[in-house]
Amino acid sequence: MSAGRLLSVLLLLQSRGRMSARAIAEELGVSVRTAYRDVERLQGAGVPVCAEPGRGGGYRLLGGYRTRLTGMTEGEARALLFAGLPDAAADLGLAAEVSAARLKLLAALPAGAREEAARTATVFHVDAPGWYREPERTPYLPLFVDATLTQRVVEARYRRWRAPQEVSRRLRPYGLVLKSGVWYVVAATESGTATAPAKAPAKAAAKAAAKAATYRVAQVLDATLSDERFDRPRDFELGAYWASYLADFEARRYTGTATIRLSPRGRRRLPDNVAPEVVRAVDATATAVGGDGWVEAVVPTESTMHACGELLRLGVDVEVVAPAALRRAMADTVGALARAYGVTGRA
Repeated sequence: MSAGRLLSVLLLLQSRGRMSARAIAEELGVSVRTAYRDVERLQGAGVPVCAEPGRGGGYRLLGGYRTRLTGMTEGEARALLFAGLPDAAADLGLAAEVSAARLKLLAALPAGAREEAARTATVFHVDAPGWYREPERTPYLPLFVDATLTQRVVEARYRRWRAPQEVSRRLRPYGLVLKSGVWYVVAATESGTATAPAKAPAKAAAKAAAKAATYRVAQVLDATLSDERFDRPRDFELGAYWASYLADFEARRYTGTATIRLSPRGRRRLPDNVAPEVVRAVDATATAVGGDGWVEAVVPTESTMHACGELLRLGVDVEVVAPAALRRAMADTVGALARAYGVTGRA
């Protein structure tokens, strides 16, 4: 039994009035039989759910019954989205609101469901950041939360990877994304300075709204929330934008290919040392060379230097066959290492 699902059934009946068991099942993605059981559990817990037979019948709450989810502040309601992500809630400055909202939710549940929810909370923990990386400092994240919800322009100074590295932008934040422990803000953008006029020309605002960009929040050097308001495009959908952004990123990320040879040990070590796309490419293109278990495969590469650094992690278990530039880079690096350690020839 899912306490969360029981609460969902209760809130569905509260918000929609009358619903059939089939409609409840379709809404929650469960079987009709499960929907019947959930309604029976609500009734057993003392919730006045009435069954109306016949065509057009279904289940409804008697006498205008409502759950006691009262006293919840705007901040607590906002924080419910992050109830299962305590670290993310803390980043957003919503840790206290999440705790308060959770307590109010539990208090409103029937005793049995409350015990089930408490038990479930003890056996699940979400840790979003990846391994081998310190959490990023994002002091301006709460400001971007405010800007996104109130649709206010942010004057920001940002550090990017290409020259000039420090740029000033007037951002119209459309949403925030947490990817593997890293926060990004998706915003319409204008070039400018921190002292730009508070009111942008209408044409500039329209142009900015049409072109969203992605910014790593930890790379924001300075940010100020302005009084200027903007309209978030009605047709902008954050999830769809992010999926498109990731697809475009992958397409632009790999600009070439390399032919490599791997030992059996090198192939086993591959997943711990290179990107998943490289592992998949090896699995798809590997052909045996010789009788000692070595394979030859074609893998995608970002650049010569990046591929060199990535493949060198495999040491003697990899050999670059082509392109010549990457093979030379590998040889030059190995030669430099040999000289650094005083190795001038084979032992």
